[in-house]
Parts: sequence; C-alpha cells; structure tokens
Amino acid sequence: MAATTHTVTNQPPPLAGYDVFANDPALTEGVARYIAAERLDEVREELGTLGRAAGSAHAQHWAEQADRHPPVLRTHDRFGHRIDEVEFHPAWHRLLGHAITSGLTGAWSRPDGHVRRTAGFIVWTQAEAGHGCPVSMTHAAVPALRAEPELAAEWEPLLTSPVYEQELRPVAEKGGALAGMAMTEKQGGSDVRANTTRAEPLAAPGEYVLTGHKWFCSAPMSDAFLVLAQAPGGLTCFLLPRVLPDGTRNAFRIQRLKDKLGNRSNASAEVEFDGRSWARRVGEEGRGVATIIEMVAATRLDCVSASAAVMRQAVTQAVHHSAHREAFGGRLIDKPLMRNVLADLALESEAATTLALRLAAAYDGGTEQDRHFLRLAVPAAKYWVTKRCTPMVAEALECLGGNGYVEESGLPRLLREAPLNSIWEGAGNVQALDVLRALRREPEALNAFLTEVGAARGADHRLDRAIKGMLTELADLEGIEARARRLVERMALVLQGSLLVRHAPSEVSDAFCASRLGGDAGAAFGTLPHTLDLAAVVERARPVIDC
Repeated sequence: MAATTHTVTNQPPPLAGYDVFANDPALTEGVARYIAAERLDEVREELGTLGRAAGSAHAQHWAEQADRHPPVLRTHDRFGHRIDEVEFHPAWHRLLGHAITSGLTGAWSRPDGHVRRTAGFIVWTQAEAGHGCPVSMTHAAVPALRAEPELAAEWEPLLTSPVYEQELRPVAEKGGALAGMAMTEKQGGSDVRANTTRAEPLAAPGEYVLTGHKWFCSAPMSDAFLVLAQAPGGLTCFLLPRVLPDGTRNAFRIQRLKDKLGNRSNASAEVEFDGRSWARRVGEEGRGVATIIEMVAATRLDCVSASAAVMRQAVTQAVHHSAHREAFGGRLIDKPLMRNVLADLALESEAATTLALRLAAAYDGGTEQDRHFLRLAVPAAKYWVTKRCTPMVAEALECLGGNGYVEESGLPRLLREAPLNSIWEGAGNVQALDVLRALRREPEALNAFLTEVGAARGADHRLDRAIKGMLTELADLEGIEARARRLVERMALVLQGSLLVRHAPSEVSDAFCASRLGGDAGAAFGTLPHTLDLAAVVERARPVIDC
C-alpha cells in the first residue's frame, strides 16, 4: 500500500450550490427599487430560480466544457455541398437555451422588462459569458426592426420568444429565432460609413441582393442578420435571413471563425455576400445608421451589464477564497491589507451593477427625460465600466494567488473575457467621442444628466466637489477632444457616486466617494483609507453557499 504523503487542508470549499441573485445585495436592492410593487414577488422568484441555476455545479460544468470546446466551422457537408454551419458543444446549447427560455431576449414588451432582463443577464452571464453575444444581438435587433413594421410583425414574436430551436430552417416553421449582426468591414472597423458592401434593389419592393464582405459577423449560427450596405440611396440597414422562405439556404459564406483572446465559446466570423445574398430593407435607404442606433444603444447597455457580471463573479470568487483560506496565522479575509483589496473590488462591482440597473430603469421609464438621460449616460457608462473590468478581474485573480492562475479556478476565463466589452460596439475613443457629439448636438441630454446626478447634491461634500469640477470641465470646450476620456471618466464616476449616495449603505457610498471622488486612494486596488468601515463592505460582498 502506498504511503500517504499529505492530506488536503486549508482549501476553500467549491463555490457551488449558491443563489447568484440572492447573494448580490446591490442587485437585489436595485430590483426592489425599480420593479413595480405588484410584480416584485414574481420577479424575485424568477430571478431566484435563475440565480440558483447560475450558481449550480451543472452550470459551472457547462461553462468549462463550452470554453474548452470552442465552435467549429463546417463549410461543406460530406458530399461537397456548401453548408456554412457552425458546430457547438452541447454545453453551449444548454447555456444558450437556458438564457432564451428564461426570457433574456424578451424585454421589449414586458412590464419592467429591461430591469428584470438586465438583472437576469447579470445573473446568468456569471455562469458563462460567451453565449451572451447571441442573447444580446437577438434582444437588440428588435428596436431596429421596428423601423419596418411589416418585418417587425414577422420577426419580433420569434426574437422575443422563450423557445430555443438551434436548427436552421425557415423561420415560419420555428417557435423562436436568433439574430446576429454584420456591420464592420476590414477597411473601416467602427467607421461603418466606410462600408463598401453593395445592395442592389430587386423588382419586389424592399428586396435586394448584397455583394461584399464583413470583417466581424456576430453569432454566425443565427437565423437572420442585420447588415449595413450601400444602396443607391446611401448606407442602409438590411435583414438577411440564413434560410429562404422556400427552405433553401441563402448565400451566406462563412470564410473563417476568429481565433479570439477570450469569449472562446462564442463564434465570431468573417462572411462574404456573393451577389445572390437576398435581404430585405429595414428603414429608408440612406438611413442605415439612424436605423441601427437604438440597437447599438441596447448592446452598449449589455456591455455594461456583462462587465458588471464578470466583475461580480470575480469579486465573489476572491471573497469566497479569502473567507476560507488561512495564512500567517489567520483567515485572509481578516487581514487588514487583504480586506482593503477585497473592499476596493467590491466597491467597483457594486458601482457597476447599480449603474447598469439605473440605465435599464430609464429604458423602462420611456419618457423624454429618460431618453435624453440615456443619450449621455449609456456611452459614458460603457466607456468607464468596461474599462474598469480588466484591472479589477486581474486583481481578483491575484487574491487567489497561484490557484487563481490555474484554469480550473475559472478566473483565467474571466480575465480573458474582461477586455471584450470595452471593444465591442465601439472601443473607448468611440464612446468618448459619442459623448462629445451628444453634448454638442443635444443640450437636453446634458440637462437630463445633470438633473440625475444633482438628485444627490448636498448629501456628500466630495460628490458636490466632483460635480463642480465636472461642470468646470464642461464649461471649457478648448481642446475638448483631447480631453474627452478625462471628461467622460469624471461623468461616469459622478453618476456612480450619485447613485451610491442615494441608494447604497453608508459604508459603501462613503468609501466610494472618499476613493473615487475625494482622491483618497492610490492607483492600484487595495489603497482605500484605512479609517473606513471596510469589513462591512467586504461582508456585503460575501456569498453564502446554500446547499
């Protein structure tokens, strides 16, 4: 019999069998704040069910399998016929199917739909982030399609359906459908007006054939795609189905799948349209950008929500590990310096979640004031929250030491995912310039933004000073483009500070205002003032394993 060389001690229990929703005070409190009282119990039950699924060992296994077995492109069948299909691991379909059946594409027609969907998106993304791309695309396609009522009547019930059917066949035969998008090209990237894909009108009204390429096509296994192309009247939006009404395949040539840093369970492709690619116009010719603008805003909100989810899962892992790991004579979570790091991470996570839910509530509000507020708040939040995700996850990984650097911990997958949302739907400079565009063209947007942050004026002197400094920045337009990142960062921080001062416990808002607005912190995480109630901040972020 082999000798026993060691026993396993001083390791945390697996973080499985817990409710992702119920263990997130910022999320549960935000849902209670924005959901109508008569629906609150129903929504809590819905999100609790999703939260327990997200925190289960089954979902964690699906996530690992989907990441380890990325999609594979099948351009031809065994007989040589062109099929252009993407093959996914069964775990991917389980994750995506659960998201669809949980209503994560059905926000547009439900009461409080965006808050409950955003909360659900934050919860389920913590199980695995890659499959969130087709969920987001499908959700965001709805407002664009409404520019063409006939198309919306045909497709919206399918895109918002809680039915997941992965097979490609005519949508008239399906109970639910997915949408992707194909906008950017090699020569233009985010500058979609540089697109060269051509759209030639056919005899039937609203029908065209497309010729060209797309450098990034999101979710290429979808049933249809929103595509930008140059029509005779200028850049125009089109809906291109994968399968034609007669059951034949549309000309949609997948050239290759991208080999990405992260987001590996999800497929992103390069595609070609060969002059036979049939599509239907969405909106007027020459109004392509105007047609997709609400879709872009919706996906930017999802970038904020997905980053908040990745942050929350990272800090949950770090706090859980530290609560059970002992070193130098005590638990890590009780060590003053580690507590400082964990509290700092928890602040970043809570600020991101609180901001994402406020944006979702403005979507549900639907007033002119809400619309103007979103025009500035969405790109500012997208800029800042997604930027903070990568360093925050890297610091959380470090809390686990070498254990965090090992794939089995799940932290490397989160770290590879972290930069994605800062790039998707326009990188940092695009967001900053979009804020400047709104400031110049839509004075009502600034008024709405200032009204929102001003709701907390007088409650914290550091927030008041930060608002005053932001107004000084806004008053000086000299060289504003070169200062755009600085300005947008300030706007996002002031907005987060205002929300936390109004809605978070005092220990959270005090620490945020001291460090983010008062300047009493260093450049790295874990440099909060030691006089703050950091233990309470950390305890608020600590997960409880239920079973």
